[in-house]
Amino acid sequence: MGRLSAVFAPDRVAVVGATDREGSVGRAILENLDSGFVGDVIAVNPNRDEVLGHECYDALTDAPATDLAVVVVPPQVAVPVVRDAGEAGVDAAVVITAGFGESGGEGATRERELAEVAAEYDIDLVGPNCLGVMNTGVDMNATFGPEMAQPGNISFMSQSGAFITAVLDWANDEGIGFRDVVSLGNKAVLDETDFVDHWGGDDDTDVVIGYLESIKRGREFVDTAREVTDDTPVVLVKSGRTDAGAHAASSHTGAIAGSEAAYEAGLEQAGVLRADSVEELFDWSRVLADQPLPDADGVAVVTNAGGPGVLATDAIGDADLELASFADDTVEELQSFLPDNANVFNPVDIIGDANVERFARTLDTVLGDPNVGSAVVVSAPTAILSFDDLAEEIVDTQAKHDLPVVSCLMGGERSEAPAAAMSEHGIPNYFDPARAVSGLDALSDYREIREREYDQPREFDVDRERVREILTEAADSGENRIGVEAMEILDAYGIDTPTGEVATSPHEALDVARGIDGPVAMKIVSPDILHKSDIGGVKVGVEFNDVYDAYEDLVTRARNYQPDADVLGVQVQELVDLDDAVETIVGVNRDPQFGPLVMFGLGGIFVEVMEDTSLRVAPVGESEARQMTEEIQSAPLLRGARGREPVDVDAVVETVQRLSQLATDFPAILELDVNPLVVQPDGATAVDLRLTTDLEEL
Repeated sequence: MGRLSAVFAPDRVAVVGATDREGSVGRAILENLDSGFVGDVIAVNPNRDEVLGHECYDALTDAPATDLAVVVVPPQVAVPVVRDAGEAGVDAAVVITAGFGESGGEGATRERELAEVAAEYDIDLVGPNCLGVMNTGVDMNATFGPEMAQPGNISFMSQSGAFITAVLDWANDEGIGFRDVVSLGNKAVLDETDFVDHWGGDDDTDVVIGYLESIKRGREFVDTAREVTDDTPVVLVKSGRTDAGAHAASSHTGAIAGSEAAYEAGLEQAGVLRADSVEELFDWSRVLADQPLPDADGVAVVTNAGGPGVLATDAIGDADLELASFADDTVEELQSFLPDNANVFNPVDIIGDANVERFARTLDTVLGDPNVGSAVVVSAPTAILSFDDLAEEIVDTQAKHDLPVVSCLMGGERSEAPAAAMSEHGIPNYFDPARAVSGLDALSDYREIREREYDQPREFDVDRERVREILTEAADSGENRIGVEAMEILDAYGIDTPTGEVATSPHEALDVARGIDGPVAMKIVSPDILHKSDIGGVKVGVEFNDVYDAYEDLVTRARNYQPDADVLGVQVQELVDLDDAVETIVGVNRDPQFGPLVMFGLGGIFVEVMEDTSLRVAPVGESEARQMTEEIQSAPLLRGARGREPVDVDAVVETVQRLSQLATDFPAILELDVNPLVVQPDGATAVDLRLTTDLEEL
């Protein structure tokens, strides 16, 4: 059963706080357990001798050895009860009680104490503030919900207990079954990563689904889910999309890589399918649980109704699928038995007078086509067509070819029994053709997830001590924002930078420029002025004889723009040739849940306007870094659009990996922008740097 066997398949369950009081949670849980649980149930309540026929024990330490304790006591008593569970050798606990972290203040303190006690006694603890847990394998309903789940092969977690009760009520009507159900509650100890890990090793769980409002340990979740999704699909609804960027900081990367973007990147890397709605969550889970994966993206549509067939075709065009092009043999076979006015090309319209035999032979023919990976059967009701017989033929034909098939028997009451019959054989039925196609799209997406190859992030030979010295010097001066004066950080991590130094006077600027061959670039250096080009704080192509005046002009512009700005000097830098080059940005932003995010995109002055970027959770391997360069809309610029010479994408890929390592090595770096990273046909050069640090992490 795996590491959480005591949570989902205990031999004995104790209800601490069991009572016979009408309308109480303690009574509801005890009654739910009594209604079917195959193991033993005991009651713990020092104020009762007996509850609902169960002898009551004063404490867990007085009760028989117990695997799982369900705690339904006031919050002030919950922590001592869990400690008793530890003393009694209880392996797992479900704390139903509210009044913990969700209430703030004393509740948050209690929740920390609860987690500490669980850790001390190695207790797998669910909650607090949760509905409970279910397992249909042992018929255990350790919740205070009104419905027990039907048996099935889907395991379901939710951060909302109310969502569980609503879903189970609906799912039981729809014939959707579950293996395990868990209400996560406040996730003081066990969280979504633990449950995904457990279900990944559970032979009776074929699909993991969930409703989440947050992910507690982002990087661990990515690593765990990536491993699990090699064999078991994971589908999640993550709420809170409209909070994107709410905690974004001032840098380009921070403004673009908000929390929503972090979830998008993390779930993508984890191989998780993210549903946009509850409807999609269950549409996808049903087809993933019971249908084989397609071996091609080509979809065949078989219909007796032109309009719905067009709707299915449109949905295929909107998805990452394609309408299959039939082989000549397939077209000839269809022509041999379909009426002359039928359409033998995809979508196959077998016209309104089609009987069951015509449907069955057509479906059998198209599923035999080598270009077809899946099929959707769309049928409107007619007087000459039996949906019951059609459902039987669809089941038999799908089993014969072992390819995914979904159906749209578009009707009301007459489609209910046929839909239920097909569901027993794993074929879902939808009224809307777009939903049917969405299910096939999810199968195709999951096939691609299983085919992905991941590589371990490369460990570069870098000078960590030099970076630590630079960051410490900045911290000692009380400065948490650093700019081009710290370009040596990039040098220490093997990222190419132009020759140059920060000058603190016009004479020093001349000395620096004297050591550089040709015109120079000059930039104001101030942690208080983020957008230097907006105030005229950058001069490019400055000749040696103009360096003195340029220095004074740049400082004057900075003083006029922001009199209280801390001006550290002027960066005098080798001029980078922009001919045949592309200005890009590579950045890092530290997310509270996922840690450092690495961003790549079109840079220079266009970054905020175009917002053409790609994100990954660090550390980033070579294949992921390369995907980032291919995902942005302006990727053709890197490959040499309109006759331009291609730039050195390999240099970009390496730079992304090196910055990923830098961010992973130094948690003190909260945000970092390299903008622009000038990419030429023969390399990439970091021209500008800005970063923000957390002084307490140094």
